[in-house]
Amino acid sequence: MRVLAIESSCSAAGVAVINEEKVESEIFLDYKLQHSTILFPMIENLLKLLEITINDIDAVAVSGGPGSFTGLRIGLAAAKGIAQGRNKKFIAVSSLDAMAFAQVGFDGIICPIMNALRDNVYTCLYRWNEGRFERICEYEALHIKDLIERLKGNKVMFCGDAMLLHKNTIIEELQENAYFAPKTSLMPKASALGELALLRLKEGNLDNIYTYSPIYIRQSQAEREYERRMRKNLE
Repeated sequence: MRVLAIESSCSAAGVAVINEEKVESEIFLDYKLQHSTILFPMIENLLKLLEITINDIDAVAVSGGPGSFTGLRIGLAAAKGIAQGRNKKFIAVSSLDAMAFAQVGFDGIICPIMNALRDNVYTCLYRWNEGRFERICEYEALHIKDLIERLKGNKVMFCGDAMLLHKNTIIEELQENAYFAPKTSLMPKASALGELALLRLKEGNLDNIYTYSPIYIRQSQAEREYERRMRKNLE
């Protein structure tokens, strides 16, 4: 089985093709370019380098959130378009899951954190338990200080774009219990997302292309502004 994976939940964008034996190829780009302009060229170049077409793909996987509202929508639109147009299976995987999964073998709590603005982060907690990858709480959006307070007394590996923003605060509060992912697994990668999707594909655990919507956790700024204006109009 072969999966095309698309990652677009944050500033970085990535695409990968993975099968049951290996990552066949991956393109990763963390640069100030809009996902809407680079995702399809990345996919086209990846398939061209591998000398395959979408017809050789069994499923399309995509970052399902949380993360950048715009990035998630662009990635989902691309993945759904490909899957629907070529009648491929569709799987959405949380980028938090993918980042934590890449920290294989860490003996402690794994805590990916994504920037949710105003010192808030999207996060979830994970661990490796006798070789099994486990999620141990629900996806959340909360203030970085509240998260750190919850983690005190535990050995914790941090990863994600918000790790760079809050690293000094984390070190100050957690000291020797704070660990940080290396650059190679700091950001969500399409290959890790694809590997998790491949596991679900084997189990037949698919998402419905027509009903799936991203894990937003909280409203977008546009939605919050709309509700604020509506409340003001009713006053």
